[in-house]
Amino acid sequence: MESTPKLSREAYIQAMRQRVETLLGQVADAVNDAGPGQVIAGSEEKVRDLFVDLRREAFEQAVQMRLDAAEAAFPPSTGPGDAEA
Repeated sequence: MESTPKLSREAYIQAMRQRVETLLGQVADAVNDAGPGQVIAGSEEKVRDLFVDLRREAFEQAVQMRLDAAEAAFPPSTGPGDAEA
């Protein structure tokens, strides 16, 4: 039985690296923007929302890359007009 083509782990990490670095900067900004004595209350919800978005984006990217790998593994089919006479 043939295995389903897999996404490249390295390519996936590379594709997500910039997004993760951006998110970590946003987390730092959220914590720094919180008022004195309000670090947790003033940043926790924003940080949670940022990670929710990252989780969704990371999963969508992985699924799309796996679908792309599967699609690339199969040659395009020839249509009725492409057959030789």
